[in-house]
Amino acid sequence: MAFESLSDKLQNVFKNLRGKGRLSEADVKAALKEVKMALLEADVSFKVVKQFIGSVQERAVGEDVLGSLTPAQMVIKIVNEELVKLMGSETTEIAIKPGREITIIMMVGLQGAGKTTTTAKIAGKLKAKGKNPLLVACDIYRPAAIDQLKINGEKQGVPVFSMGNQHSPVDIAKAAIEHAKTNGNNVVILDTAGRLHIDEAMMEELQAIKSAVTVDQTILVVDAMTGQDAVNVSGMFNDKIGIDGVILTKMDGDTRGGAALSVRAVTGKPILYVGMGEKLSDLEQFYPDRMASRILGMGDILSLIEKAEQEMDQEKAKELSQKIRKAEFDYNDFLDQMRQVKKMGGMSGILSMMPGMGQLKDIEIDDKAMDKVEAIILSMTAKERANPALLNLSRKQRIAKGAGVPLSEVNRLVKQFDQMKKMMKQLPGLMGGGKRKGGFGGLGGLMGGGKFKMPF
Repeated sequence: MAFESLSDKLQNVFKNLRGKGRLSEADVKAALKEVKMALLEADVSFKVVKQFIGSVQERAVGEDVLGSLTPAQMVIKIVNEELVKLMGSETTEIAIKPGREITIIMMVGLQGAGKTTTTAKIAGKLKAKGKNPLLVACDIYRPAAIDQLKINGEKQGVPVFSMGNQHSPVDIAKAAIEHAKTNGNNVVILDTAGRLHIDEAMMEELQAIKSAVTVDQTILVVDAMTGQDAVNVSGMFNDKIGIDGVILTKMDGDTRGGAALSVRAVTGKPILYVGMGEKLSDLEQFYPDRMASRILGMGDILSLIEKAEQEMDQEKAKELSQKIRKAEFDYNDFLDQMRQVKKMGGMSGILSMMPGMGQLKDIEIDDKAMDKVEAIILSMTAKERANPALLNLSRKQRIAKGAGVPLSEVNRLVKQFDQMKKMMKQLPGLMGGGKRKGGFGGLGGLMGGGKFKMPF
């Protein structure tokens, strides 16, 4: 997960600060030196790091901080505020014209950054907001680029305009806009061609499109896993053709995360969204304050709640909450909860948004284990799923054979299910989601009865 290493190092720095009680100016400077090294190792631009540390130090060595009762907390607060400022302070939306006026968005980026998939993701987001987008296949060079856009457009329920690969991207863009006027599309999204690296031919083509049609938003898609290169690419695209915003892809991967901290400072342009997976729904609005919280190990509960409310079946969540209070939770409910967790990105994705989870190094999370658990539950009869008390030895043996697992794994699941059920009965408010709409139901149980360990 992006920022994991950086987050761990920063939390260790702050842990040492808290242990000192009162702080001296030397303590703060020594801590900020460690913060500086952590940021550089995370591939944050040297220039950005220098400015950031300078801003933090100027604020952190003041008398009001060092003389306060909790100076360590004040330093952490300042670091958090400066991180937010570094990434843009405010959340920025893609600017869309009102009503039936057509907004033209040009998606640009290097090959391999995930531009075509991200283009379809953006179309889906805009459609969900009541817009009527049209995807336009302007990449006439990459094999299967047009087909990829058509397939993803169909999945999103968004029409795709294509003229094949025998017309120029400029002509395709012009024709697409006329098509949009005729068919009532109020957002036109141009999926342009990328290259393996920046070259004059690509830039000239993009400039030609911008000269031929009135592009309202030029959005750059960059691969966060390329680290400092992502920042360099952003700067070059902004200098050559001008961009209005950036989308960082592959933020769910093993990336050091420096791009997210550097792009805004280098280009002056906001990060609009971050790609958190390959599914067309895996595109998250970029919130600088929430990202800063995640980096500092404070979690991102707001995003977790929003994700739950989007993905979870509200009626099922309400029904489950009532069952938990009455201790009527069964394997059918357990199966429903596992499927809800999968839709939210798996348990590892959920834990990454929870405060302090980065400190728990011994957590055993294997989202694939859910598939095995599902196989065991589906090998039960309808009566057995509804009444767990029926599971005697002979039934467990049959279930193990049907699921293709050893009997010990069935026994382990049954034992942890019983522990989870007892815990839920004791903590109905927590497990039922309290008064908030769309509570998390049995998620706590899936962590293994409070031990944060999957059944296998």
